[in-house]
Amino acid sequence: MVEIDGKNRCFGSEPGKEFYADYHDHEWGVPSHNDQHLFEMLILEGAQAGLSWETVLKKREGYRKAFHQFDPVKVAAMTDEELEALRHNPEVIRNRLKIYAARQNAQVFLRIQKELGSFDAYLWGFVNGKPIITPWQQLRDAPAFTLESDALSKDLKKRGMTFVGSTIIYAYMQAVGLVNDHIRGCWRCGH
Repeated sequence: MVEIDGKNRCFGSEPGKEFYADYHDHEWGVPSHNDQHLFEMLILEGAQAGLSWETVLKKREGYRKAFHQFDPVKVAAMTDEELEALRHNPEVIRNRLKIYAARQNAQVFLRIQKELGSFDAYLWGFVNGKPIITPWQQLRDAPAFTLESDALSKDLKKRGMTFVGSTIIYAYMQAVGLVNDHIRGCWRCGH
């Protein structure tokens, strides 16, 4: 448990990491029902694969510029030339597969929206419309994946998305509030 400014946090209170504390305090574990935010976090979580979440958060503004403020319609229409140019952009993670996955995942995201009316309706169906609240004592006690993340990952892959393995999807579920893994003693816990 990290404490700074009088608040106990799961993570993010180290000096110089105010951006991480802000993410912890205002986003992580907060139920999101905004399709554009859900799309943004899906792309960012995929970009994080093999890296630290801090690295991705530091590049978040660069991603917003590069990927049209995460407008899925605009990302789905990006050309190969635009995607290739991003491989030289230091404001994003320059992994070719991750960059191209953003366009592919945007196209699948739009198909899901069309099929179900919103990505929100699709996503929250995997947790019966309400967050899974966990009783962890320490963040390291949280699992890397669950039956719910397995099911969501499998369905997203079947629909054609990439960088949506179960571990990535569990982190995504934490990020958008399908799961509340704030530990006991954290000011955001709610247990």
